Amino acid sequence: MFTGLVEEMGSVRRIEERPAGRRLWIAAQRVLADAAVGHSVAVNGCCLTVTDLQPDGFAVEVVPETLRRTTLGHVAAGDPVNLERSLRFDQRLGGHLVQGHVDGLGEVRAVAPEGDGRRITIDLPQELAPFVAEKGSIAIDGISLTVAAVTGSRCEIALVPHTLAVTNAGRWMAGVRVNVEIDLLARYLARLLQQGGIPGGTP
Repeated sequence: MFTGLVEEMGSVRRIEERPAGRRLWIAAQRVLADAAVGHSVAVNGCCLTVTDLQPDGFAVEVVPETLRRTTLGHVAAGDPVNLERSLRFDQRLGGHLVQGHVDGLGEVRAVAPEGDGRRITIDLPQELAPFVAEKGSIAIDGISLTVAAVTGSRCEIALVPHTLAVTNAGRWMAGVRVNVEIDLLARYLARLLQQGGIPGGTP
């Protein structure tokens, strides 16, 4: 489990093709503070397991399913990536609960200046649109963000200068694909409604 508060921007150092996917070597500093092989780390919002450690980075294995369903199938050496260690339950939850399970790929439609920040318009997969609400939470590339507006399967996000500076959002432009994870509460509420509500509850 994660918070969607990116701890640092790492970078893809190298990519090793494997019979069962890819190994990504990622340059990092802050997330290595208490890291160990077997720990979970979110890489652009994808929950992955650390399989090797070096003083200035770590390795993760990415299986074919993840490569197909996320932007990690298209990263290249040198690309920046958002990094976050898994949540400890004795720490403050400053964003929202993020599982690191990418629900689909979105595409940046437009980027417009807004004061000192930017307003980003993102096209969402049609099947995810019903789970996204104005003023609700959404994770984009692992960043906990608040939805500013929703029109059909398109949402708008207002980004402050700090977010632009410390995450890969500062590099988003029209045409860029991003990992999308809908709010956990929205997902389970929809599941309850599909099943006819809470057993024993009032209709």
